Amino acid sequence: MKITAIKDLVRKDVPIYYRRLFSGTLVIEMVNSTVESRIDFTVETSPMGQNEIIINSMEQVDYPLLPLNKEVKKFISLLDETGGLPG
Repeated sequence: MKITAIKDLVRKDVPIYYRRLFSGTLVIEMVNSTVESRIDFTVETSPMGQNEIIINSMEQVDYPLLPLNKEVKKFISLLDETGGLPG
């Protein structure tokens, strides 16, 4: 399992400056197929400056949930660090 992209990524307006809400379509490459799943997530900055990623909702994918969530959070964190999330 490998996460390749988040398509149609849109930032939603939130009046709280340290919380950013996003929605998009997660593209997951499985062994023999490619799966797309809708995802809503939040990137929240703590008072210490660290970003916490919270997955609010994700369509069901035929893969164990804990490893999938870990990989999704790692991918989103990498996107955030490299400037891949919409401003």
